[in-house]
Amino acid sequence: MSKLSASNAIIFTCASLLSSLAQARYYDDVIDSGYIRVGFYRDFPPYSYMENGKAVGVDVEVGKKIAEKLGVEFREHWITPDENLEDDLRNNVWKGHYLDKDEGNALALKTIADVMMRVPYDREYSYMQDSTGAVINEMVVMFGPYQRESWKVVYDSEKLDNVSTVAVFQYHPVGVEIDSLPAFYLTSAFGGRMRDKTHHYTNAREAFKGMESGEVDAVMAMRAEVDWLVSKSGDKKFKLGVNGYPNMGKQKWDIGMAVKHTYRQLGYAVGDVVEAMVRSGEMEQVYSKYGLSYEMPAFYQDVK
Repeated sequence: MSKLSASNAIIFTCASLLSSLAQARYYDDVIDSGYIRVGFYRDFPPYSYMENGKAVGVDVEVGKKIAEKLGVEFREHWITPDENLEDDLRNNVWKGHYLDKDEGNALALKTIADVMMRVPYDREYSYMQDSTGAVINEMVVMFGPYQRESWKVVYDSEKLDNVSTVAVFQYHPVGVEIDSLPAFYLTSAFGGRMRDKTHHYTNAREAFKGMESGEVDAVMAMRAEVDWLVSKSGDKKFKLGVNGYPNMGKQKWDIGMAVKHTYRQLGYAVGDVVEAMVRSGEMEQVYSKYGLSYEMPAFYQDVK
């Protein structure tokens, strides 16, 4: 073999290796390999985070259950959020990156997940089109709703008697995660009358710390985040609001999973595991373990 032929063969082999490492896998490949890679968002309690060197959180627990029911080893795949969900799906479900930017190593290869957790289960979003009429998320299948999420307020009962309406935040400071829907809502609703009382934080945990230190009297975030923070605090002065959010738009949404569109069989198998957990009450037990209230997805409420 000539030097040129040998070089070409090496290049072809390396390219094939790079491609295979960046691919999710068919159901049979997952079973034959003996493991499944489950994708979670990094540092996102109570859903997925590291504690004492171990991956924990409700999504991690569900991922482990999926692996157990399929009879394979569980392996976590950590996701650093990009600019939007479409980028996250592309980078972690159907295409991936050759370079792992998170590691800061130009030679490091980045694999992608066999299944990704915490993806909105929404028909309109799944079939959303771009300006040319092409389906934006045509390369993925979103399936397996396992939780209904919503927005929630927690408040300091020593500062507020109750929160029956968001109008109280015209007079009391409230903490939100920067660039979140609550941040947009509280700074724009009712003619912007709550804008000056809305304080922005890096995430819900920092907002809660702001309430503990007296910077704000309340925090608005996702229900599971609020439940977890209240449960972890153990301070009885922190109460959950019962208010609604006029003119906010969608206030509840189902959370599911995603696989690459060519791996539907894997999606069916994983979906069956999750459905059994939801219907048996096992899913609710996972949430209770983290001090969270659980609401069954609308899919199961409508289809008994």
